[in-house]
Amino acid sequence: EVQLVESGGGLVQAGGSLRLSCAASGFTFGNYAIGWFRQAPGKEREGVSCITSSRGITYYADSVKGRFTISSDNAKNTVYLQMNSLKPEDTAVYYCARTVRCSSYISVIIFGSWGQGTQVTVSS
Repeated sequence: EVQLVESGGGLVQAGGSLRLSCAASGFTFGNYAIGWFRQAPGKEREGVSCITSSRGITYYADSVKGRFTISSDNAKNTVYLQMNSLKPEDTAVYYCARTVRCSSYISVIIFGSWGQGTQVTVSS
């Protein structure tokens, strides 16, 4: 069974940091790219970052460039999202999902096998 499980969310003050994890199982990790998305209350789910670990290729939404870093540990089948300089507008439920290959267009349409999400709340 394909599974993606997010963890690491929490409550943090503005300017703080969090590291999210996405643990994958049930498929050949190196054959897929993993993306991070977020959804704030009343808003659509948006792409945050994506990594094709087999090629070392990463993409970021403009809103998080320079603050967030995506990485992968292929030995652990896990993708991380290091989030620094957090802002209140980063508050959302964060999800990970898989696709065949990343592109600069991080769209929910091409991703599947969604995790259950982890809540990130940034207080001002």
